[in-house]
Amino acid sequence: MSCKPLPVQTVDATPSGIKLLSKVVFMKPGKRFGLSAEQKIDVWRRWKAGQTLHEIGRAFGKEHSSIRCLVSRHGGIAPAVRRRALLALKLREREEISRGLACGSSIREIAKCLERAVSTVSREVARHGGRPAYRASQADGEAWQSALRPKRCLLSINLKLRNIVASNDSGLVARADFRLAENPVSR
Repeated sequence: MSCKPLPVQTVDATPSGIKLLSKVVFMKPGKRFGLSAEQKIDVWRRWKAGQTLHEIGRAFGKEHSSIRCLVSRHGGIAPAVRRRALLALKLREREEISRGLACGSSIREIAKCLERAVSTVSREVARHGGRPAYRASQADGEAWQSALRPKRCLLSINLKLRNIVASNDSGLVARADFRLAENPVSR
């Protein structure tokens, strides 16, 4: 059986009574990014006051569907304002840590000046690059980002722990350092 190319015939499928208009449609000119934090607060204020999605959208020059996405993402309830935990290190304290590291002070001296536990300062420095790489503003941004909830489950992000748990039929438990220890409950 030979493969002969089939003949190609061009077809004009447009009915003869219809005239096509060649019209290019452009989107409305303007910025194509989301709302600022202040605008989102205003959206929630307007939503709580009972304005419709269309009214809110018109106020910000956005489609009602983009406002609906914001509102429905949170179930129609304004999200709580993010705040730092009272015991979390502040940017000012992180800057003191950075200055102390730069002038060669020990972790103990820095912790004493801040009236914080040595372990707090030590973990902060280790978590954000160690003595040579610690930068206060970068550490503060990373800390703010890592405080977001919900967190991913450790089993989903740590292959070693997942394998230990999956193969665990011996009555042993995984410790925080991923070593196995005897389960005190199974005794």
